[in-house]
Amino acid sequence: MITVTAASGNLGRLVVEDLLQRGVPAGQIVAAVRNPAKAADLADRGVQVREADYTRPETLAAAFAGTDKLLLISSSEVGQRQAQHKNVVQAAVDAGVAQIAYTSALNADTSGTKLAEEHRITEALIRESGLPYVFLRNGWYIENNTENLATAFQFGTIAGSAGDGRISGATRADLAAAAAAVLTTDGHDGNVYELGGTPFTMTEFAAEVAAQSGKPVAYQNLPADAYTQMLLGAGLPAPLAALLVDSDLGISRGELFTTSTDLERLIGRSSTPLTDAVATAVKTA
Repeated sequence: MITVTAASGNLGRLVVEDLLQRGVPAGQIVAAVRNPAKAADLADRGVQVREADYTRPETLAAAFAGTDKLLLISSSEVGQRQAQHKNVVQAAVDAGVAQIAYTSALNADTSGTKLAEEHRITEALIRESGLPYVFLRNGWYIENNTENLATAFQFGTIAGSAGDGRISGATRADLAAAAAAVLTTDGHDGNVYELGGTPFTMTEFAAEVAAQSGKPVAYQNLPADAYTQMLLGAGLPAPLAALLVDSDLGISRGELFTTSTDLERLIGRSSTPLTDAVATAVKTA
């Protein structure tokens, strides 16, 4: 039995789809979700849909019953992850899960970003639990950038504080495929995979958007304070603005870059090129 948490989210759904495409019987897949109604379509296809709220341990015990391999997709609630993930890890121990795979962050053990800190704490929790584990240190989702192209087209710029830092970005689909590969094959216990695609800078990303769309788009690098004020002026909550700026500064320091080929080895092909990812996004922007 393979259980995927946050299975109604963007990454979780892709993992479930990949498992099905790999021939895993629907009845042997558990989609563990906070709101089962949002996964009704998966239930219609025979996938077991179980309620699993990271903040309510009593739901986790039932959700993980009979689980052999568990994919813990990290919580999206920044600042709350430590407590939520602790609940999941304890429930996995209680359920006798044979392996836990965790979607961590690229270079989590060395990165100085605030995002990496929470992932580093979760990795320690998992190691201390005694459970056989696999850490899937996911690189920056290319979609973090491509999902905001409407704003780029409106103003003709993509702003940030990433400087000339190289980003080993990857699509969610590629990272989901890597997770599915780990969940359906053996020999991964204790492994830490740094999962990044072909690197690019934000200047190169903006140039690709301009080339694919035929619209003038350029990257504008800003000092951290100026970028923060811009985000606040756009209506972003202060904690989120601070997190985005902090992540960009991490990029400028090279903390979202890797030379690892783990992603390509796990998915058995080259990662999706930036050109393809941008082309797809431009069509729907």
